[in-house]
Amino acid sequence: MGPAKKPDSTATGQRKARIEEMRRADRSRERRNRLLVIAASVVVVVGLAVGGVVLVQSRSDDGTPVAKESASGSASSGMDGKSGKDGNGKNGKGTSGHFETGKDGVRTWKGTLGRTHTTDPVTYPMEPPVGGDHNPVWQNCNGDVYTAPLKNEHAVHALEHGAVWVTYDAKAPKADVDALAAKVRRTPYSLMSPVADQKDPIMLSAWAHQRTVTGAADPNVDAFFAQFVQGPQTPEPGAACTGGVDR
Repeated sequence: MGPAKKPDSTATGQRKARIEEMRRADRSRERRNRLLVIAASVVVVVGLAVGGVVLVQSRSDDGTPVAKESASGSASSGMDGKSGKDGNGKNGKGTSGHFETGKDGVRTWKGTLGRTHTTDPVTYPMEPPVGGDHNPVWQNCNGDVYTAPLKNEHAVHALEHGAVWVTYDAKAPKADVDALAAKVRRTPYSLMSPVADQKDPIMLSAWAHQRTVTGAADPNVDAFFAQFVQGPQTPEPGAACTGGVDR
């Protein structure tokens, strides 16, 4: 395998500008979300008050509550089209395929990666996972470095938002772990955590892409970040990397 090409400085500058623009949009989105939460709380309180009045008025003469159907004639499940399990009651139905390794050493998932939201555990065909069904709440990935293992279901959601996930096991040299942590902290749309069961000491993952690196000084680290941080593989470009799970 030949050495990785040095990322084009113009493309890197454009990517940095785009990330900074996304960070500003992220902060604006957070402020808007706080206002929406306040408004939603008011609506819930009013709805509970109105519901109490309706319940009292809908009792029969003998004091027994009268059952009412929804407009569709059945109770709502509270799920949308991207929530819960698939039709067979199992997770991960939408994920199938295999990795193919390119000349640059990057493994690309050839097949399909599910994107269904579920609060149940998901079994992934690779470790760490590079996509698939995942939790509705993403892992914070605004240059976040975690010293404890994460739930894959949250981390995969971060990959869906365009993050690069740096992972390491107990065999990774501490100097490399520290240097990579410093790089992640400087890079929006990235995160880092230990993964005990991965096949190599240091690995980099993005949605549908993954590679092994020899250490923090490996030029493939910069090449992978340059290509995949908010890269073209991102299913939801510009989606938030803050406001999710932070532990």
